[in-house]
Amino acid sequence: MTRRFSDWTGRGGARNLASLSRRHFLQGTALLAAGAAFAPPLARAAAGDPVALRVTTRQLDIAGRSATVFGLQQPDGRPGLIARVGEDFAVRLENGLTDPTLVHWHGLTPPWREDGVPGISQDPLAPGAAQDYRFPLTRPGTFWMHSHLGLQEQQLLAAPLIVQEASPQDEQEVVLLLHDFSFRAPEEILAGLQAGTRGGPGMSMSGDGAWTMDHSSMDHGSMPGMSMDGGAMGSMTMSGGMTMDINDIEHDAYLANDRTLDDPELVAVERGGRVRLRIINGAASTGFTIDLGAVEGELIAVDGHAILPVKGRRFPIAIAQRLDIRLSLPADGSAVPVLALREGAPQRAGVILQPPGAAVARIAPVGDVAAPVLDLAFERTLRSAAPLTPRPADRALTLALTGSMAGYRWGLAASSGAGPLTARDGERIEVALVNQTMMAHPMHLHGHMFQVVAIDGERLAGAVRDTVLVPPGRSVGIAFDADNPGRWAFHCHHMYHMAAGMMTTLAYEGIT
Repeated sequence: MTRRFSDWTGRGGARNLASLSRRHFLQGTALLAAGAAFAPPLARAAAGDPVALRVTTRQLDIAGRSATVFGLQQPDGRPGLIARVGEDFAVRLENGLTDPTLVHWHGLTPPWREDGVPGISQDPLAPGAAQDYRFPLTRPGTFWMHSHLGLQEQQLLAAPLIVQEASPQDEQEVVLLLHDFSFRAPEEILAGLQAGTRGGPGMSMSGDGAWTMDHSSMDHGSMPGMSMDGGAMGSMTMSGGMTMDINDIEHDAYLANDRTLDDPELVAVERGGRVRLRIINGAASTGFTIDLGAVEGELIAVDGHAILPVKGRRFPIAIAQRLDIRLSLPADGSAVPVLALREGAPQRAGVILQPPGAAVARIAPVGDVAAPVLDLAFERTLRSAAPLTPRPADRALTLALTGSMAGYRWGLAASSGAGPLTARDGERIEVALVNQTMMAHPMHLHGHMFQVVAIDGERLAGAVRDTVLVPPGRSVGIAFDADNPGRWAFHCHHMYHMAAGMMTTLAYEGIT
């Protein structure tokens, strides 16, 4: 079970996220996440009945203000889904909005026509309409679901999608879904970016197209070879004189399971127990660093794919990526904050793991210094526990990431020429992602998993995942097997970059 900090301090409020131990799961206890309970495993799917997921609106209290946001909920109000590998993904998606919508099952590899991308795999779902989905779940992992229509994702149209192992470990699972939130309409945000006037409160664009902001509270000069000159949202001047933009949008709040640190969730855990954190970066435009404080964690999976374990207290997580981190809680029974530090800025969100009787201190939503800027140093250390079978590439492509803040124009340019990337069923394909811009881009390929095989031209046998960050001026090589015929989206997962043009498709020969 969980409580909010307001419950602890006597301010009241409804229940929010909770978690689940394996034995409780087997007894049928509900898993709670992102504002209400997760479903138990999709037991009804075996009987042929799909689980209903309804796209709807809901009300949140965010930093003392009421906000109307979207949600993906089952009929009893529980968001998202939890299932077991080997089951069918059997879902009936119902549109309860007054506008069209469509949902993508991020990280799963469904048949092409069930991928949920308007104009590529399906038509938008009209208001009041429903669509059935059914395909086998062949891999366990931490995945998520979100709208792929317009800018709805910014309005929190997202939820966790957890596929557990056939025989889960005896550990408590805690799901953490991160968001960035603005009271402004996302269409207004995008229009401001394209007009070059404002990326958020207190921000302006300089003559070279970089955002600047008052940065008196920032920790300057924290990166080798760079100096901070744009503050929390602005830019960094690299030693060569180029200007790198960190964040282009100043949001009103940063959320962990729909809550700010003004009133975080208190997740009840066992004293000295073992916890598996399933962390999902569902933010539209914000990277984070997960900070475990004094507790050392063991990263065991990225984007739902097992890696050789890596121990640490801080772990970077780009937009749309997921981290599975295993913790052994302190034997002294003290509380453990799990914080998400906003990239290059002092804002933070998080939850608090609270053993019985543990004291909980209030944590401010803004820290004293800026959090780290995400790079490729940690990515370079990751190794897959189940890498792709080595084989030569049948097709090698270069995909240039192009654009700038001036005019807010972003794009992708393939070495194969204009139009979609092409593939033939059964090929091993390698793509060199070359970032020619001064912003980082988290690149996501639908319908496939890929392995990181090069960083800045240096070959390696890296992690298997579905989303990889390509920082400014850097390149990342990925390899995947063309084993899922169709026409698939390939895009930057910074939602505003994608909306402004950074999206293409991977089309199999013979698919129209």
